Amino acid sequence: MQGYRYETTPYDHQRVALEDSWAAEYYALFMEMGTGKTKVAIDTMAVLWEAGRLKAALVIAPKGVYDNWVKGEIPIHLPKRIPRKVCRWTAAKTKRFEEELTDFIVDKEPALKIFVMNVEAFSSARGTEAATAFLYQNPDNMVLVDESTTIKNRKAARTKNIMALQKRSKYRRILTGSPITKSPMDLFSQCKFLEEKSLGFNSYYAFQARYANIQQRTMGHRSFQHITGYRRLDELSEKLDRFSNRVLKVECLDLPAKVYIRRDVELTPEQEKLYRQMKKLALAKLDSGELATTTSVLTQIMRLQQICCGHLMPDDGEIQLVKNNRLKELLDVAEELQGKAIIWATYTHDIQQIAETLRDRFGPDSVATYYGATPQDERQEIVNDFQDPAHPLRFFVGQPKTGGYGITLTAATTVIYYSNSYDLEIRLQSEDRAHRIGQTNKVTYIDLVSPGTIDEKILRALRDKVDIAGQVLNEDTRGWLR
Repeated sequence: MQGYRYETTPYDHQRVALEDSWAAEYYALFMEMGTGKTKVAIDTMAVLWEAGRLKAALVIAPKGVYDNWVKGEIPIHLPKRIPRKVCRWTAAKTKRFEEELTDFIVDKEPALKIFVMNVEAFSSARGTEAATAFLYQNPDNMVLVDESTTIKNRKAARTKNIMALQKRSKYRRILTGSPITKSPMDLFSQCKFLEEKSLGFNSYYAFQARYANIQQRTMGHRSFQHITGYRRLDELSEKLDRFSNRVLKVECLDLPAKVYIRRDVELTPEQEKLYRQMKKLALAKLDSGELATTTSVLTQIMRLQQICCGHLMPDDGEIQLVKNNRLKELLDVAEELQGKAIIWATYTHDIQQIAETLRDRFGPDSVATYYGATPQDERQEIVNDFQDPAHPLRFFVGQPKTGGYGITLTAATTVIYYSNSYDLEIRLQSEDRAHRIGQTNKVTYIDLVSPGTIDEKILRALRDKVDIAGQVLNEDTRGWLR
């Protein structure tokens, strides 16, 4: 890559990552959110193109991110001297798109062809067939999986379909800032996509036996294997180092600090009574063997959390409101704030209620909501308005699984978690919408927590996951949410 001319000036850590990885058949960019891993990947394509080694790239990214590759990242970072043809996958099966896709796949003009697909497309035969045809017609290719934890579930159909692409790929890359979101077992499928035995094992069970402590347990009338802990994590870390680059923001970017604050919210007598009843019911079902599936366990957890937030949605779908202090506490926090804030909430009902309450207090133009029901064509406008210091939009109220990926919200100096999920990736991704390149102010994170409830258990579980990830990735994470 000697003499390569960048389109956009890289940071030192981006230059090092590119120099270390560009020629590798497979590589993992474990670069923390906001450190510019997408730019490194695009520069890799460019270097390989100019070296005559690459003619096409298949980019697979989450639904909320893949649009940004087409509209934001590729136009900015891919050198303008490189001819390119970019095709964006669409789920809509129209005659026009099918014709455009066919022409794109078989086109032999001398240009770098980049096919950008959302990971959900690989849950269908149509998406999988399109990707396979693209790679077959363009053998000098790269397959890149952005936010690669989307393929951590080895049993999922989309994971199996993406895995199968390995046989038709010349180069492979995975990108994520958080390769471990639940346990070190998350690494197996991601790394197997890169190379069958990159971690030394072709079998998941052999990998698990090497790095996990397993006990046989019983729930109700069912017996299953339960992971009680992990071992040999230093060895696993050494293996990862052979084909990955780990970058932390704190090491390479002059970003301001993160500050974590917990605001306790006491349950009302009505909440406490309902919470005890629901907990007792859940334990009774567990003892009787009724709670024998993961889904049913998660349902009970969800209902306990809903009660803490001030509502309950039983099986009939009718929302039952519960007198609570959480919304008042949020309002108190909002009154104390200077500048703009992001408010993350797990449940649609809470998002709507928060937005309504804030509009009543601060004005109709002060709030925007960003969740599943937000129209696709309005989402970028909301982000633009929030980022505009002159715009009256002050509160971005969103659902982390929708708004926590692929957008920049550095206008915020405060991030409030009305509620959390057990998913570490969602937590870290949503945190870093504000704490990334472009942020010049300290960012304060405020968790609303009801003491002695599921709120505390969720935060404890997130901390434990972070600590385990830190052991594997050689990071000191002790300052997070302590």
